[in-house]
Amino acid sequence: MPDFGANDLDAYWMPFTPNRRFKANPRLLAAAKGMHYATPDGRQILDATSGLWCVNAGHGREAITQAIRKQAGEMDYAPSFNLGHPLAFSFASRLVQVTPKGLDRIFFTNSGSESVDTALKIALAYHRARGKGTKTRLIGRERGYHGVGFGGISVGGIPKNRMYFGSLLTGVDHLPHTHGIAENLFSQGLPVHGAHLADDLERIVALHDASNIAAVIVEPVAGSTGVLVPPEGYLQKLRAICDRHDILLIFDEVITGFGRVGAPFAADRFGVTPDLLCMAKGLTNAAVPAGAVAASTAIYETMLDGADAPIELFHGYTYSGHPLACAAGLATLEIYQGEGLFDRALALEPYWRAAVHSLRDARHVIDIRDFGLIAGIELSPRPGAPTARAMEAFEAAFDRGLLIRVTGDIIALSPPLIIEQGQIDQVVETIRTVLAAVE
Repeated sequence: MPDFGANDLDAYWMPFTPNRRFKANPRLLAAAKGMHYATPDGRQILDATSGLWCVNAGHGREAITQAIRKQAGEMDYAPSFNLGHPLAFSFASRLVQVTPKGLDRIFFTNSGSESVDTALKIALAYHRARGKGTKTRLIGRERGYHGVGFGGISVGGIPKNRMYFGSLLTGVDHLPHTHGIAENLFSQGLPVHGAHLADDLERIVALHDASNIAAVIVEPVAGSTGVLVPPEGYLQKLRAICDRHDILLIFDEVITGFGRVGAPFAADRFGVTPDLLCMAKGLTNAAVPAGAVAASTAIYETMLDGADAPIELFHGYTYSGHPLACAAGLATLEIYQGEGLFDRALALEPYWRAAVHSLRDARHVIDIRDFGLIAGIELSPRPGAPTARAMEAFEAAFDRGLLIRVTGDIIALSPPLIIEQGQIDQVVETIRTVLAAVE
């Protein structure tokens, strides 16, 4: 390993990171296998976040590595504009065996951000193709996270992600978030209260008229904002209102897809099928950057039938359906199926739930939320220094051999689906120790 002195760190402008703070005391990862990262000096770090919500099958899976290596030796890259390669078609065909029934047309992207912007563009183009070109307004949700493209931050609702970048897309409105209902504190699984908040979509429809609204986009379980679990009946209400007013419903399942909530997708777990579904992260177990949008047959056929040019959708990426990503994705799907990891996550949910909720009496904890193998542990903010306590907890946990994620004053957990019960205990007890020591 190189010697990471100050000059070696300077060139890299790190994303979503306080750069000066990090570079004054860098915490580096050098290797990964199974449930653990390793630091350059060989310390083992238990991964309680699946890297960044994405390494669902655990690190260093040999089958994925071999698939990438084999494909790189055969063909490193192939364009997808007016050309194709067999692996992209194979991957799409295999993927629609996993996506919710009816979402059987796949458009490949390279990230969750690209998947969101792709889905928004498909929604707009679809309405135009069917002769309803006035349907252009997009509805997101407060505290929603939909990546960092201009489309995603426009429909997203995290203030810091939006406030620095100008007026963003016009014609966007937002539903209220579902967080902060006192009766829902320390809910285990789905909160009981709050489904009525979906009815605010009717207010937005009355304000703008349904003839001007193209789509509503939500995360079934909001992850990056701090694990906000939908109240019972909330998503079902959104689906019904969208159907009533001819509005497309888009699920951003970049985080919740591929077993994270104990089912292939949250749409399956909740019994609510969207018209478009965004995915990334666990799609390739994060081994190669990749994303995708699953669309209904009706949307796809309408786009083809209503096209006014030989190209039906003027959209795509240089790396759409990249051969290495397709190889990694196919190998990843085989692992998920062969090891029954989606069912395993569901079976672990009760143990996970009981373990994380045992932190209810831990120092600084004011709320805990969970669903599938996700949990959010909300801390009381330090007076005059919001987010400081959680950041110090993140650093202290790493120093004790545990990788967690923090957002605001919330600890967000999303371990690989291969986690064992003893490792769940280690996660919880390390967090308890850290919170006892952090001021």
